[in-house]
Amino acid sequence: MSSKVYCVAQFQPKEGKQEELFAILQALEPNTLREDGCISYRVTRQVESPFANGESFPIVFHEVWANTAAFEAHCQRKEIVSFFENQCVADDGLVAKNNVCVYSDEPANFDAPILK
Repeated sequence: MSSKVYCVAQFQPKEGKQEELFAILQALEPNTLREDGCISYRVTRQVESPFANGESFPIVFHEVWANTAAFEAHCQRKEIVSFFENQCVADDGLVAKNNVCVYSDEPANFDAPILK
């Protein structure tokens, strides 16, 4: 087990804005990949497959962070705060809906040793 944090950030673009939004999200990758604690950070777009017909928002970030502190520091970076303010909150932003969730691979009540 680990202290890693796994984040799935989904975005539903406004009508006709998917390509523009995807490009803006791709532009966030280079600086984020330089952050301490960033293990993986990749924006993806949903593609059709006869073997995967579930429902999801069409644009999704798959992120892996070394720990909760690294993830939370990322969320407070100016570039990330600005994205959410300008694209998710602002009326003229490109995002209709977003859904950001974090996960752990540790079972509940896991008694991992505390490293100092």
